[in-house]
Amino acid sequence: MSIAAGAVKRLALDCGFELAGIAPALPVEDFARFEEWRRAGKAAGMGYLTDRRGDLRSDPRNLLPEARSLLCVGKLYNTGQPNSIEKRDAAQGWISRYAWGADYHELLRERLNVLMQRIERDHGEPIAWRVCVDTAPLLERSYARLAGLGWIGRNTCLINEQQGSWLFLGEALLSIPLAFDTPAPFRCGTCRRCIDACPTEAIVAGGDGSWSVDSRLCISYLTIEERGVVPAEAAARTGTHVFGCDICQDVCPWNSRAPETTEEGFAPQLFAPWLSTLAGMTEAEFRSAFRHTPVWRAKYSGFLRNVAMAMGNSGRPEMLAGLERLAEHADSLVAQSAKQAIVELRKTISC
Repeated sequence: MSIAAGAVKRLALDCGFELAGIAPALPVEDFARFEEWRRAGKAAGMGYLTDRRGDLRSDPRNLLPEARSLLCVGKLYNTGQPNSIEKRDAAQGWISRYAWGADYHELLRERLNVLMQRIERDHGEPIAWRVCVDTAPLLERSYARLAGLGWIGRNTCLINEQQGSWLFLGEALLSIPLAFDTPAPFRCGTCRRCIDACPTEAIVAGGDGSWSVDSRLCISYLTIEERGVVPAEAAARTGTHVFGCDICQDVCPWNSRAPETTEEGFAPQLFAPWLSTLAGMTEAEFRSAFRHTPVWRAKYSGFLRNVAMAMGNSGRPEMLAGLERLAEHADSLVAQSAKQAIVELRKTISC
């Protein structure tokens, strides 16, 4: 016997995914746009997008030669907490919503592995498969769109009409042929709230009327992927974000109606933390708080650099003492960033 596409998607929902769809395991037209994007330098310092690992995104069969179908799933991570654009104390930092809980790579990979075991069981014979979660060289939003999970908005996020864009995406390459789903229509209309709300103007227009994110300007890139001192002009526009940025999703009308997750694994751990507390963290305390969360990717020195930038942008005079301590930090990245932040803060409080 063989398993049908409908049964595969039902199993995905039974494994706790809110969305599931199937796309062909073939090259997509979006790869040409990806090529243009990285040639323009918009990948910034993300070498894994510009080297051979980026090239592998041209065809999913580079990951599994036997692949014939690509199962795409979405896991909701929305919570009932306020969003980043709602008023809060300027002495509080912001950690992106997706990082409030346990590392989603581990959560999704575990569920996908269970799902694949069930698919293989119901298929009745062994199949070749490979699961992918974010880090695999795959244009996952493009395949999620082809699988009918949603459309790609102007902020480049995948948006589902019912679930919004607070979604973790995962994929499974399968060696069995399955019926493919129909791509969702583009439903952003003339809306440009995400474009207008971005404080660094990172969502840029292309010559063909499309939009893309220039990583060199994106707050998420600057606070997660950038490893050096963020230039003063860019740092001054990052606000009080200490890891990632949610602004373009917070203003999206489709997220105003998005349901909330109640799963324990996605409960907030550090919502709008106090900057003074973060600035005083030792490396051991940072490890204890963030070792199994996405924040760990920034590393201790990168995180303190971000905290220093946020303190410099807070406009709060009481932040000077903490910044002066960070300016004496043994790590040169932290020290230089703190000194730069002191200059920014003094400019603000002297006005």
